This record gives sequence, structure tokens and C-alpha cells, in this order.
Amino acid sequence: MEEQLLYKLYRAYYNELFLYLYSLCHNRELSEDMAQEAFLKALLSLSDNHANMRAWLYMVGRNLLFNALARQKRTELKANSEEFESAKQESILDELILDENRRLLYEAINHLDKTKREILCMQYFSGLSQKEIAGILGMSPENVRVLAFRGKKFIKEYMEDEGI
Repeated sequence: MEEQLLYKLYRAYYNELFLYLYSLCHNRELSEDMAQEAFLKALLSLSDNHANMRAWLYMVGRNLLFNALARQKRTELKANSEEFESAKQESILDELILDENRRLLYEAINHLDKTKREILCMQYFSGLSQKEIAGILGMSPENVRVLAFRGKKFIKEYMEDEGI
């Protein structure tokens, strides 16, 4: 891959890829490592004329994260899993959320099941299309549309229950 193209990709997509990975695992270091490893894989194996490099980075980052989490789950003792749970409580996003409405929205998103949360994070925070999300998650665009609708409906009801 051409060096200049990699720099452009890195500048354009690193932050959003990191935030996406962080939304999945709530672990800053792991998210940073997996985002950097996705770019390393791009450097080593992605051709310059790949159709959708952004979607490819998301798919690779997601797979790397899930593989790392599976390895971690297999090898950690109970004490380490408690440490991981406390790391989940740290929230880089809390630093970014300044007002109560956004905080409640963040809480509502975290109450969603994993798939709906992933879809909405990719759709709204990363600006991916439903077709791109469907390709990344290995499901139909219609299924992505339905799950996104249900996720938004849940968030709306959650916010209404909280008085927003």
C-alpha cells in the first residue's frame, strides 16, 4: 500500500475506528491496540484500489477485537476478569459528554443489546451506511434497518422515561 494513502486513511479514520472499538469493549488500551493493528494489516495486505477501505478497516478492527477478547477470556483468571470489569467502568466517553441529555443518551445506548448498539454506533458515530454495516456484520441491509429502528425506538422510550 502506498505510504501517503496509509497516512490519509489513518488521519481520516483512526479516531472513529478507535471510538467504535471502544464502544464494543470499554477498554481504552485494547481499543487503541486493535485500531493500530487494523492499520498495520492495511499496510501489509490491502491493495491501493480496494473498493471500500473504510468498511474493510472496520471489519478487520472488529474481528481483531473479538479475537483478542476471546483469547483474553480463555486465558484470564477470575481476578483478571474483575480487573477488566473495573476497566469497563472507566469511560473516555464520559470526558466527552458535557451535558445531561448526552449522558442519558449514552446510558440508553449502553442498555441496548450488543448488535443494536453496534449498528447505531456505526451508523451515527461513524457515518457508515446500512449497506456497509450489513457487510461488516454479515447480515442483510433489511435486517440492519429493522434492528436500527428497534434500537432507536428503545432509546426514545428510555429517554422519555427519564423525562427528556
